[in-house]
Amino acid sequence: MTSPAITSVPPLSEPQRIINTFIAPSKTFTDLRRSAAWWGPFILMSLVSTFFVYEVDHKIGFHKVVENQIQLSPKAERQMEQMPAADRERAIQQQTKFWRGFSYGYPAVILIWNVIVAAVLFATFKFAASSDVKFKIALAIVMYASLAITVRSVLAAASIAAGAAPDTFTFQNPVASNPGYFLNPADSPFLYSVLSALDVFMIWTLFLTALGFTYTTKVKRSTAMLIVFGWYFVFVICSAGFGAMFS
Repeated sequence: MTSPAITSVPPLSEPQRIINTFIAPSKTFTDLRRSAAWWGPFILMSLVSTFFVYEVDHKIGFHKVVENQIQLSPKAERQMEQMPAADRERAIQQQTKFWRGFSYGYPAVILIWNVIVAAVLFATFKFAASSDVKFKIALAIVMYASLAITVRSVLAAASIAAGAAPDTFTFQNPVASNPGYFLNPADSPFLYSVLSALDVFMIWTLFLTALGFTYTTKVKRSTAMLIVFGWYFVFVICSAGFGAMFS
């Protein structure tokens, strides 16, 4: 007697997993059950983030970035206008130094934020949806799904390199990928935040995150979508309301 042929799916390399995140996400997320390594997308996101910040620093300048940021908040703008000229310039210089350092260190923020997101989703899927997901897989799902939002940074860097107008640049809305981009945030900070959250690349990221949990657990796709988009809705409303209070 001859034994039946055993078919197995070959493991994916790290470049293959990154590429398939965009063209065949089922392959990438299914492979996470074999290996939950997440360093590949994290390194790529870190490189893109650093390049994007470098372009902003050298083509726009963080002094201009801070000035644009102040204009987003009528309260901050009024406070600056009431300062003596010397104090106002000193305050802008201090903020410029802070935001330059913070922006170049943004890969650390990416890591911390994705760990928090993964922890929330892990707990929700495990206890609310009774899935057998592990935290390391949840973190890997979030990391690979976040590659979609990184595309926005690539487009923003290309736009800056092509000569985008410095007067309209903000880190919150570097490209016209959401309705909030076309609004003046000073008119309605809450509406601006909510509409900015309807970002094409963010929605893509959320969709991939839900798919990731679908392919790595037994949770239905509809349930995964409800959990992921539900948490995002809560986050958007809370952050928009909080931001409006201090604008």
